[in-house]
Amino acid sequence: MIICEVCGRPLPGLGQKEGEPPLCPACREKTYAFDRARSFAVYADAVVRAILLLKFEQIEPLGVWFSERLAEMVNADDDRLSADVVVPVPLHREREKERGYNQAALLSKPLAKRLRLPHKAVLLMRTRARPDKQVLSLEERWESVRGAFATRPGSQVDNLRVLLVDDVLTTGATLDACARALRKAGAKSVIGLTVARAVRNPLPDAREW
Repeated sequence: MIICEVCGRPLPGLGQKEGEPPLCPACREKTYAFDRARSFAVYADAVVRAILLLKFEQIEPLGVWFSERLAEMVNADDDRLSADVVVPVPLHREREKERGYNQAALLSKPLAKRLRLPHKAVLLMRTRARPDKQVLSLEERWESVRGAFATRPGSQVDNLRVLLVDDVLTTGATLDACARALRKAGAKSVIGLTVARAVRNPLPDAREW
């Protein structure tokens, strides 16, 4: 299966010029601040059910199993996913207090251990909560995370290659917003890694192709 060289979106039937890397429409427009994103699976069927269990039931063995699959991806990708530190996408403090845990950290912590990298769960913080609305449109998804993340004061980010971990990549807006905050703080590169990704059109103003 052909995937976008940058964001990893599946590209079925996409034509490309010989010698050019495959890119989705969003990445042709250089939409994202992260350098690359990869996912273990498409967000469908049993993967959806597993992620919901991880997200809302805190099934930690699932997090460990998924982290093993993500580690295999990192180790198999010829250093293109190499990093100096592993960072989970943070929840807003009120949401994490309500839930009692951050599902992204259930993935990132065992992943960091398997990759023998530092795990920095407090390096990045969410400064604005997600809207209470359950289902967001594409425009609302992008707007809800724009400027919603920042590095914690005193965090050492300069020249680090950051492996940013989350459960699902839907539009890429969250990883993009986190990557912008990390880049602003001096990160050398940001690689997004998720268990699953949606195959939908990620941009509100782009046509399907």
